[in-house]
Amino acid sequence: MNKLKVKTALISVYDKKGIVEFSRRLDRMGVKILSTGGTATELSRNKIKVVSVSEYTGFPEIMDGRVKTLNPKIHGGLLAERNDKKHMKDAKDNEISMIDMLVVNLYPFEETIKKKVPVRKVLEMIDIGGPSMLRSAAKNFNDVIVVTDSDDYSFVLSELSSKGDISSEKRKELAVKAFQITSAYDAAISHYFSKEAFPKKIVLAYTKQQNMRYGENPYQDAAFYVSDELNEPCVSSSVQIQGKQLSYNNIMDADAGIEILKEFRDPCVAVIKHANPSGVAVGNRIEDALEKAYNADTLSAFGCIITMNRIFTGVCAEFVKDKFIEVIIAEDFDKEAMSILSEKKNLRLLKVEKISSYHGRKHGHESSTIKKVIGGMLVQTRSFPDYSIEGVEIHHKQNAGKDEIDKLTEEARKGTLRHVLCVTKKMPTKEQMADMIFAMKVCKHVKSNSVLYAKDLVTVGIGAGQTSRVDSAIIATRKSVGKSKGAVMASDAFFPFRDAVDEAAKAGITAIIQPGGSIRDNEVIDAANEYGIAMVFTGIRLFLH
Repeated sequence: MNKLKVKTALISVYDKKGIVEFSRRLDRMGVKILSTGGTATELSRNKIKVVSVSEYTGFPEIMDGRVKTLNPKIHGGLLAERNDKKHMKDAKDNEISMIDMLVVNLYPFEETIKKKVPVRKVLEMIDIGGPSMLRSAAKNFNDVIVVTDSDDYSFVLSELSSKGDISSEKRKELAVKAFQITSAYDAAISHYFSKEAFPKKIVLAYTKQQNMRYGENPYQDAAFYVSDELNEPCVSSSVQIQGKQLSYNNIMDADAGIEILKEFRDPCVAVIKHANPSGVAVGNRIEDALEKAYNADTLSAFGCIITMNRIFTGVCAEFVKDKFIEVIIAEDFDKEAMSILSEKKNLRLLKVEKISSYHGRKHGHESSTIKKVIGGMLVQTRSFPDYSIEGVEIHHKQNAGKDEIDKLTEEARKGTLRHVLCVTKKMPTKEQMADMIFAMKVCKHVKSNSVLYAKDLVTVGIGAGQTSRVDSAIIATRKSVGKSKGAVMASDAFFPFRDAVDEAAKAGITAIIQPGGSIRDNEVIDAANEYGIAMVFTGIRLFLH
């Protein structure tokens, strides 16, 4: 065995997984172990020789343990460069011994804030000494091995046993991990206490959950990172219970589908292709909703992902077993469904709990959304308008002007839709209004420009991502393959011309819901009146890019 370079190790961990055996092995190698508080107690209890930090520094732990390791004898031992004669003279003059290894993990701040505990308890979980030592040790990685993860214990012991030391390259990797941990830790604290929607600086802290099968295209590599502060059902909280490795596009599609489900309390299914819905349905039974959503556009559903806000049943499995589906997402899968779906080994099954209970919540974990651009990012408040047929009042005001629409828009800024304006001679029926609310909820999740046809709480035609609104309407008509007669239409933004209304009339649309606000609103309203179509203005634009 090579000569051991590690003479002294300081060990102070909150998570004590594996620490006893790790420390015992170091002890057997002849490493002197310094330790603090609960860690020292645990090691001593297991008959491992330990020198307390207080004994080493000659200074007691004070203020209920808030001050333990903030001492020059600790940080000097971590920061001193062994090849620097002045550093070593200073250390000798001040009776500072070298610390060759630091083993530290931090107070569980992120786990604490998830529990909604009082601020006083949160403050006590802000680690001060740990991050300070990690930064000191990581800065001096050429002379100090810094270990932050129990998964690294085995490797470190193996290297020390066989080589007596760890390579400079690996020391650097461990130091980088330490800096990442302290950076993420500070970001979590800053995020918790910040009340600003748009602070001067934003620090993002995410943990790699898994490598993707590939990126947006097979020649691109990708990985999936998740927040440590998850507290809502989402793709980031999903658990994969079957199937091959997920790809970048699978995650994007899953996210799009789950966000649609959050709009509805009742059983709902959203079928997704390329982050757009090809079919969405709400029904009394999840099995009915699945069949209707899939059959809304069977051509587009080939190679889709299916998301639902209920348990995926055996009946559902029988329906999909002969279809090509990439991913299924549900609150759970019953035994019969698993028995059937297990035959499709590559089919990915993801479980996301409590999707159905999330509806209408305006402030989840993510109160903002972020879009990355080269060299920067855009941050905006999350789109949370909450609307239901039961809570909306319809005011009949033909040819409503800009002032009336501005009032609706201002109301929408509060995150609710409580009033809409019927601007045509014909008023929508209660059934049409229910379909329009449904259509608008789904339209919100379709790439702009978007136009959507719906009937009986099922999409019958979706026109997505076109550069002109009339083209979206034409696509919605074509997609409906004759099912649009008697349906309603939703548009994510106002109609700049009457042409989309003309297209809707050809398709047999009977009612339209849109934000309003075009300089040609009167022409659009006149067109609707010509065709006997009811039209409602919401004041809420729903662009999605």
